[in-house]
Amino acid sequence: MKHKKQSIRWNTMGILAVGFLSVILVGAVLLWLPVCNQKPISFLDALFTAVTSVCVTGLVTVTPATQFTLVGKIILLILIQIGGLGVIACASAFFLILRRKITVKERVVLQETYNMNSIGGMVGMVKRILVGTLCVEGAGAVLYAFQFIPEYGPVKGAGYAVFHAVSAFCNAGIDILGDASLAKYVTSPMINITTMLLIIVGGIGFTVWYDVIENGKKIYKHEVPRRWWFTRLSLHSKLAIVTTVILLGAGTVLIFLLEYQNPATIGNLNLGQKLLASCFQSVTTRTAGFFTVPQSGLREETRFISMILMFIGGSPGGTAGGVKTTTITMLVLSCMTLVRGGRDTECFGRKISQGNFRMGFAIVMLAFSIFLTGTTVITIIEPDSVPFLNIMYETVSAIGTVGLTADLTPALSRGSQAVIMVMMYIGRLGPMTLALLFAGKPNPRDKIRELPTERIMVG
Repeated sequence: MKHKKQSIRWNTMGILAVGFLSVILVGAVLLWLPVCNQKPISFLDALFTAVTSVCVTGLVTVTPATQFTLVGKIILLILIQIGGLGVIACASAFFLILRRKITVKERVVLQETYNMNSIGGMVGMVKRILVGTLCVEGAGAVLYAFQFIPEYGPVKGAGYAVFHAVSAFCNAGIDILGDASLAKYVTSPMINITTMLLIIVGGIGFTVWYDVIENGKKIYKHEVPRRWWFTRLSLHSKLAIVTTVILLGAGTVLIFLLEYQNPATIGNLNLGQKLLASCFQSVTTRTAGFFTVPQSGLREETRFISMILMFIGGSPGGTAGGVKTTTITMLVLSCMTLVRGGRDTECFGRKISQGNFRMGFAIVMLAFSIFLTGTTVITIIEPDSVPFLNIMYETVSAIGTVGLTADLTPALSRGSQAVIMVMMYIGRLGPMTLALLFAGKPNPRDKIRELPTERIMVG
């Protein structure tokens, strides 16, 4: 049974890897067509744009606003939506629309994709995800419309509102406003707050959504006391929410203090605007990619803080990338347990399994190894005139599928851009998914050998 489950998991990883790659290649061909472009585009630029869209990253070698026609922007929007929801969820939605029955095998694939405990209710969960996504993106589009319709007119403004609502919710960070992202709206509470809410809701994870909603319903119906609203949440939801709040709060404070007098970013804003811009920078490092202050103008200390936040990313089961909030929290808790002389990693009255710890540790180490490898390769390819910190900022943004850049992406050589594409693809799939895929299908004939235990010196 165990080997059968491992085989199903391996097949699921293969489907995900091939599915994303297929969508990327089809998207690249479509974006390469003359009907999608206002001016000629190379296939490599079209491929890079397809990769960054499907991998919901946001790094671009061309300016989407001036490069693509209306048809091109619609294709871009579809690629972002597919990348945000995931190939499996989109395929399931397509089957549901056609009223095609989803087989048990397909339900098992969905179960493995969303890391659920059983296949029961998988179709219902996909329906809830799709409906919830449409509702949140629709609400975001309405809020954006209050800014964009008066500014760009009813048709263009509505189109801009929908595009940026989808891009923000999917944590893509791709815009069609120009080459300065949301910089001209740095003082606009409507644009800033709407974008931040979409990023946070998309990045917190679908499982957290419905855990909170289900508990909210019970409280509303007076089935449980109101004071239990947080304690009745699953351990995963508690860790995701608490870690997100701590990271966003700490990031905002640190960015505010470090950039307070920097005229290249927030130095010329008033106190309230500085806090708003600092909060936006902290939120967008959750793998969103939009920016309201120039990333090349950030102090080195701020960029270092931003890189840490980008590497961590959002929460599992959502549209964000990174090694995930719950993974980092689990490793920190395990370290604290070891330092205190404890044996079990405990949190909120629950014990975290050793299997969870090993998986989390492997994910962080693999992601960090890919980050170091990509940074080293690009450093070798690029001339010495390119600042090393800018290269690090680019690569951590790629592996975390963030999309923030210190104005480096278009200036990179084709070889470096190829490295960035590979890193974005790995970041979207997840380093562990790709590693297990290439490790090969588990062989049921393999026997576990009991080897003698021996201690080594560490630290």
